[in-house]
Amino acid sequence: MNILYPCIGIVGTGAMGRGIAQIAAQAGSTVKLFDTQADAARKAQAALFDQWDKLAGKGRMTAEQVTAAQQRVQIASVLTDLRDCDLVVEAAVERLDIKRAIFAELEAVVQAHAVLATNTSSLSVTAIAAGLQRPEQCAGFHFFNPVPLMKVVEVVAGLKTSAAVCADLAAYAKQMGHTPVAAQDTPGFIVNHAGRGFGTEALRIASENVADFATIDRILKDQLGFKLGPFELMDLTALDVSHPVMESVYRQYFEEPRYRPSVITAQRLAGGLLGKKTGEGFYRYVDGVAQVPAEAPPPVVASIPPVWVSPRATRRLELLQLLKDLGATIETGAAPSSLALTLVAPLGFDVTTVAVVERLDPARTIGIDMLVEAKTQKRRVLATNPATRTDMRDAAHALFARDGSPVSVVRDSGGFISQRVVATIVNIASDMCQQGVCTPADLETAVTLGLGYPQGPLAMGNLYGPTNVLEILFNMQTVYGDPRYRPSPWLRRRGAIGLSLLHVEE
Repeated sequence: MNILYPCIGIVGTGAMGRGIAQIAAQAGSTVKLFDTQADAARKAQAALFDQWDKLAGKGRMTAEQVTAAQQRVQIASVLTDLRDCDLVVEAAVERLDIKRAIFAELEAVVQAHAVLATNTSSLSVTAIAAGLQRPEQCAGFHFFNPVPLMKVVEVVAGLKTSAAVCADLAAYAKQMGHTPVAAQDTPGFIVNHAGRGFGTEALRIASENVADFATIDRILKDQLGFKLGPFELMDLTALDVSHPVMESVYRQYFEEPRYRPSVITAQRLAGGLLGKKTGEGFYRYVDGVAQVPAEAPPPVVASIPPVWVSPRATRRLELLQLLKDLGATIETGAAPSSLALTLVAPLGFDVTTVAVVERLDPARTIGIDMLVEAKTQKRRVLATNPATRTDMRDAAHALFARDGSPVSVVRDSGGFISQRVVATIVNIASDMCQQGVCTPADLETAVTLGLGYPQGPLAMGNLYGPTNVLEILFNMQTVYGDPRYRPSPWLRRRGAIGLSLLHVEE
């Protein structure tokens, strides 16, 4: 195979630069490492050699492959050593002034055909290339950490970037064993833009005192299938990385409410509670292991009252069958008796509003989240309202835990935790499609590979139903009066005519 870029330069040899150098050398390119920090490039070269030795020890590379890769890595003592590179990838600090200065120097050094690529995660490619004589030769080439394991790369076209340059970068990404996705030059590109729905909404939920960090993590893992909860994930990536991205996307979108950062992460960043790497974040870490508080056992109750289910409950038939399976006594009257535990299952609305609208006794009313099919739920989530009696809360908890299923009881809010997070993820993704940030297919690929979601955001919308997502958003707008929950036109059109989110591309 003829490698597309036989000689590439790496400017900035931290974790990202080393990772890009590793996969480029393994693909067959000669790699020249440059860093302004004294001896940083040589240390990076030593780290690469050590990494390849480890891979050989695990049987993932042969001795011949290791020798060949090591021979391809060279040190560039000065920037002019990169003059014969066909591609130079900049992986320096996330500051526009520094990146622009680097590219201005590089353009004066390299040949006219050379491509200049930036690994920026949040800055505008157009702004970085604005001072260049050949802006058409500059593009975004955004990898994710750790580069060898995260198999997606965003190829970002600035306003003046040549289409041929992007096509070549995408082909080169494939030669390195990665999957390229094409992104327009918008804040956060694809992955960091789409990712706003998960952590940011979880932070809003925590800020409203709906549930603690561990409970929110458990619910989103067990109900929706995420590998990590949002607070586990922020601890892993570290707040000195994730919070600035939140602020950057928010500012670049001129304070769009959907992307509003949280005071929770701002305070923790200021206090040095960055996550796993500092030993304390949303969780405390001992020997690298999160100390997660244990769940309290279900309450022991003398008896369970009869249960009445609202005729407006989501998945009402499934809920009634579940109650039968759990051995509940079910009332079938038009209204609950004075003894009944009253169950509602709204989409987007809070339990308090439902109790008032349906003229139910709030003291005996409990909400249950039925966004997910009853038979696939790995955790049941109940919500009290401010007037719910303790005995009714405990009876509902004990009832739904009868078969050994974990149960979380949260405080009342507009939309259950899973509903809010799903609706926000799908809505932001739909808005990205509306903006033309990328194709729906590239959006799904980027998010599943770059964020590790159980499904892409549009597939998630299909799984839980575009009309259900719309109902959650419309109802949450009513509850909160907040523009952050306004539905995207792209989502609204599909929900209105019953199309799946992936079925039609405009």
